[in-house]
Amino acid sequence: MRTLTLNERLALLAVGLGAAAVFSDVHLGRRLTVHEKEFVTRVERAEDHVGAAELAAWIIEGRNDYRLLDLRAPAAYADYHIPTAENLPLASLDEQELLPTEKVVLYSDGGIHASQAMMLLWARGRRNVYTLLGGLDAWKDEVLFPVAPASPTAADQAAFERSIHVARFFGGQPRAAAPAGASGELLVLAAPEMPKVAPPPPATGAATPRRKKKEGC
Repeated sequence: MRTLTLNERLALLAVGLGAAAVFSDVHLGRRLTVHEKEFVTRVERAEDHVGAAELAAWIIEGRNDYRLLDLRAPAAYADYHIPTAENLPLASLDEQELLPTEKVVLYSDGGIHASQAMMLLWARGRRNVYTLLGGLDAWKDEVLFPVAPASPTAADQAAFERSIHVARFFGGQPRAAAPAGASGELLVLAAPEMPKVAPPPPATGAATPRRKKKEGC
């Protein structure tokens, strides 16, 4: 038996996690189905998610052709959320009216709740739904607090310089890698305090234009 690739494992995980959400809807009187092969193929082709750096670029560019939904609890959202995100706890997803043509990006702390929500929406016939790969954890590591590469090449250093500008745009700052520990591995310094983010405008049920404005401190 061959070893499953990472994308295949993620696809199967998403199917498994989403099953609980679909099952709960059955008990609410609605029978939902998922075309597993189609869903797994989408995951294998990396068509189910948006990367943290890609999302950061969209926000900086002021794109308004998508909605970013934060699935965490209101208290967690108030503490910090990705700029332009609307708060929609997972339990309230059923109450939110999403236009059929809307492109929706979902995120939570990691990827589990977002995968569940995407599966639920997929089962309802929504195909223009994506998750933020790695969730808020990836946003912190890749956008807010990128780590300086050890022994970087010229290309690595140039990429890191770009990531510094992005981090500062969102109120973050780069991290340095501490000297190697006893195991010989580089130790990454802890992330600084999360930046403050101004609340987005009230949701209108559709994507709204976003101004190019620096978020954070």
